[in-house]
Amino acid sequence: MEQITVSMTVNKRPVTVRIQPYARLIHVLRNDLDLTGTKEGCGVGECGACTVIVDGLNVNSCLVLVASMEGKEILTIEGLADSEKLHPLQEAFIKHNALQCGFCTPGLLLSAKAVLDKKVQPTREEIKVAVSGNLCRCTGYEQIIDAIEEVASKGQE
Repeated sequence: MEQITVSMTVNKRPVTVRIQPYARLIHVLRNDLDLTGTKEGCGVGECGACTVIVDGLNVNSCLVLVASMEGKEILTIEGLADSEKLHPLQEAFIKHNALQCGFCTPGLLLSAKAVLDKKVQPTREEIKVAVSGNLCRCTGYEQIIDAIEEVASKGQE
């Protein structure tokens, strides 16, 4: 099958890939761009492990064709920290023990960032709704919500 070329920005860097028209974003991120922090859990948009931010919106990268990413700006977990300095959400997740196995953590962090980018100080209920598409089997969510709420209370993104 003929390949297509897609140009997009990933973690603030311009990227051009030649891919099959049916290639999913998660596979291009992981296999072609070596950004393996984005995880594939279910492959059908149910678990949120593959969450990335596209033009300010959190999306399940397992459901998105790369062909639709032309000109888009994508943020993965690898782009969340500022060089060697962790993002405040990452610091809060560590402080609150909001991660266990870590498989869901990248998706949860990006879902949290997306809500904080939209509303600097969301309520606890708004935080719960924002991460409701992310499944975690280990932590029980309290620590996750507490960590996000702490960052929100400080007005940081």
